[in-house]
Amino acid sequence: MPRFALANKLYRGHIPPQFDDLTWVEEMVCAIYRNTAHVTRLYQSSDPAQPFVFHGNTCAHETNIVSTAKVLPRTPADINGMLTVVFVGPRKLSHNSLSTLFRIRKHLVWSFLCWLRNHNRLYEHIVLDEGIMDLYPEDGAVPGVADRIIYD
Repeated sequence: MPRFALANKLYRGHIPPQFDDLTWVEEMVCAIYRNTAHVTRLYQSSDPAQPFVFHGNTCAHETNIVSTAKVLPRTPADINGMLTVVFVGPRKLSHNSLSTLFRIRKHLVWSFLCWLRNHNRLYEHIVLDEGIMDLYPEDGAVPGVADRIIYD
């Protein structure tokens, strides 16, 4: 636990086990504060026997703009505005690959937001908008992320 978390009333306790496998993109959808842009660089395997093996990394870069949400979840346009993907390979990324790398599970995100509002004082006055949640697939890639890919 951080040193002054209890004194500053910022200790949130433990997150329930059903939220242990939230993806980093799902966490971005639920974040009140955003001050980073993410650049993902992916390389396709050069081994012809393994065409669906990728390696790479994602770097988070601080921005001088802090986005504070009053309504959650964040829209797909908000998420895509802070994502860039650079892909190096002989062909384009498939939809299945995008669904794995930039996965959103609508029911899990909504459950997490409801849990946060009930258990974290920073979220108690945040408006939760189910209409925004309907912009996301039941289980798939962030809508519009395919448009954020730069093929190299």
